[in-house]
Amino acid sequence: MKREFSAGGIVFNNGQVLLIKVSAIDDESKKYWEFPKGHIDPGESSKEAAVREIKEETEIKSEIISKIGDSKYTFTFNGEKIFKVVIFFLMKYLSGEPKSNDGEIEEAGWFAPEEALKILSFSTDRALLKKALEAKFDIYEK
Repeated sequence: MKREFSAGGIVFNNGQVLLIKVSAIDDESKKYWEFPKGHIDPGESSKEAAVREIKEETEIKSEIISKIGDSKYTFTFNGEKIFKVVIFFLMKYLSGEPKSNDGEIEEAGWFAPEEALKILSFSTDRALLKKALEAKFDIYEK
């Protein structure tokens, strides 16, 4: 089975979280709400990939606070089964306005955490957001 490695971020700005809406790789009629993420390029760290991918996908410049967790899943693309690991970081907004910039993204925007928990498409993402919310408050209250 082929393996892929990606990195992404749960970016906060004034109490809101950045989400993107994408089409499924194998069926463009299926739409998913998730966190921005993308492949780690050769020679690139997961942190570098997360910051780069968020900027490429949404036009948002962000900074990593800490690693928050990972998501592991399998999917099929062109008849090949792929095992994917995505490392997610808790991040803070620095600048920019969310835009669907790279052609893969249909929408990008800021959402209140309660709304994000309702519209996120995958249970793993909802669990990561809950963990990020707990960590975020710990970080800013210190």
